[in-house]
Amino acid sequence: MSATERPKIRVRALRKAFGDKQVLDGVDLDVFPGTSTVVIGGSGTGKSVLLKCILGLIEPDAGSIEIDGQDILLLGRRARDEARGEIGMLFQNGALFDSMTVRENVAFGLVAKRQASRRQAAATANTVLEQVGLSPTVGDLAPSELSGGMQKRVALARAIASKPEIMFFDEPTTGLDPIMGAVIDGLIVDCVKRLGSTAVAITHDMASTMRIGDRAAMLHRGRIIWEGPASEVMNSGNPMVDQFTHGRREGPIQMELRK
Repeated sequence: MSATERPKIRVRALRKAFGDKQVLDGVDLDVFPGTSTVVIGGSGTGKSVLLKCILGLIEPDAGSIEIDGQDILLLGRRARDEARGEIGMLFQNGALFDSMTVRENVAFGLVAKRQASRRQAAATANTVLEQVGLSPTVGDLAPSELSGGMQKRVALARAIASKPEIMFFDEPTTGLDPIMGAVIDGLIVDCVKRLGSTAVAITHDMASTMRIGDRAAMLHRGRIIWEGPASEVMNSGNPMVDQFTHGRREGPIQMELRK
């Protein structure tokens, strides 16, 4: 990235509270085109809320969210939906539809957005299933017939089927063993590079952070407290980041929780 390059996603002073709990307290974050940024942080620090605000699933209380230089919070509903229509999402639990076959799940977005006929969408589904290492014959199965790792692959296939410009990954390795986690991370990297997408992932898995991230940022108490190359996250020089990434009981984060 260059000093003058415009971020694909630019978040400034984002705030969101639920009752008396201030979850996001002035989040600033830049995500540049064609890069992968991983947001790390403990449970309840607001990682998922941040993604949901950008996706439009939650309305922030204050701040701005720009995509391609346009603050989507200032747009009308239709324009917002169009801007967010360029985002593919891999949910933490896969969020596959039990009443649909695997192929129908993968094709769902293409049909719902009228980007393809049912026949064309089915053909695309077969192609992307192969791209995530699954035979097209898997498309005839129900999600309940698949292992957890295979369900993650199907969810990834659904996320990339429409070739989105932006991709979000919510805890992509949760519930997977270390080997399958590495496989999913590898598929994510391959898919993002193939599409030339801009990616944002949230996780507390440091191995996953190192595998898929170009950059990393840590969210703590509603703010980004550190940001830098993902390769430096384990040696950030920030005491709170250091405690979190190395899983230490003692440190500034624990001291704050005791108050």
